[in-house]
Amino acid sequence: MKKKDILFLCQFFHPEYISSAQLPFDTACALHDAGFSVGVLCGYPREYLDGDQIPRCETIRGIHVRRLKYIQMDRSGFLGRIVNYFSFTFMVLLNLPEMANYRAVVAYSNPPILPWIASWAKVLFGTKLIFVSYDLYPEVAIITNTLREGSLICRLMEHINHCVYRREDRIVSLSSEQRDYILKHRSVAKEDVAVIANWHPNDFEGSCQRRENRFSGMCKGKFVVSYFGNMGTMQDMQTILDAVRQFRQEEGVLFLFAGHGNKMRALEETVKREKIPNVEILSFLHGQDFQDALDISDCALVCLEKGGTGLCVPSKTYCYMMHGLPLLAIMDPCDIVGDVESGAGLWVRNGESDDLAQKIRYMRDHPEELAQMGQTSRSIYQEKYTKQIGTQKYVALFRELL
Repeated sequence: MKKKDILFLCQFFHPEYISSAQLPFDTACALHDAGFSVGVLCGYPREYLDGDQIPRCETIRGIHVRRLKYIQMDRSGFLGRIVNYFSFTFMVLLNLPEMANYRAVVAYSNPPILPWIASWAKVLFGTKLIFVSYDLYPEVAIITNTLREGSLICRLMEHINHCVYRREDRIVSLSSEQRDYILKHRSVAKEDVAVIANWHPNDFEGSCQRRENRFSGMCKGKFVVSYFGNMGTMQDMQTILDAVRQFRQEEGVLFLFAGHGNKMRALEETVKREKIPNVEILSFLHGQDFQDALDISDCALVCLEKGGTGLCVPSKTYCYMMHGLPLLAIMDPCDIVGDVESGAGLWVRNGESDDLAQKIRYMRDHPEELAQMGQTSRSIYQEKYTKQIGTQKYVALFRELL
């Protein structure tokens, strides 16, 4: 029987609304539209789904999707994430024979063990392996003190890396610094690593001016500094919080947080305990709610812990740029900082909370310069990070590979 072209292995997939579900969906659609036959093996939605339950198997835009049920615990704690990772990975392992029906398998780095199964499809069935590196393990776990270097789980991850990087046909990194890290710390050939940045799935048309919506009441007459998305182990929320504390007496500035992650609860508790007045914290936003929150924002925060560049990339950056928001970046030098220094915003290093507070005040007090930053941010997005640009790079990769 003739093999199909490409199978996607991913824990989250459309219609789930987080970026790690939408990005594979956009990629799969672009590959199908380019003439490839595409299938998906993913987890059954639970946490990131609106509306009614969906079928275990269905065809969406010509893409055959099969969803696997697995144990899903609360992901805010380490134990819950580990149980979810291993449970989903085990279910994929049980479906290893299905990979024999495809010429290539795309495996994402979350869960970290998932690419190891795809590497066995290469050994057993000759299936080509494309590894998309969202995060690099065990480094992410070590730098955040989630795992101790040399621990049993770290050694397991290093063994998985050895198998995956030895068997890969292509690696997709999200940034040039991630590519450089992979080339320095993994035994791979330079020509095997492609840089394809993430993108925001929705296009934006029209003015970047603030528009009236359901959030307008909270921000009337205020300069809104926003942070949306993951507040997890790799995000430097401490530098942001230390800067927020300096605005206690400045009612004209509002900090708007919305998202999820294990640092969100600590942020909420600190704001409540210290009675910081000009902070609003909302749950994860998506759809029109997220669009409305972007519309009332004046600038947006993006951050990584010190030493985190090269290990992961904050994907919300691209929706800010798509919307024409100036960026306030807190991280080591990287591609995002390069965009910021090209005029898309302002940059501070980790721990420089005083400098961050000063730069927020500068943006507030210089509206013309702020508007120019927003225009530059949008222009860089259109030049480098649109969905069309990103997905067509995947199409070109697979045309070369297959």
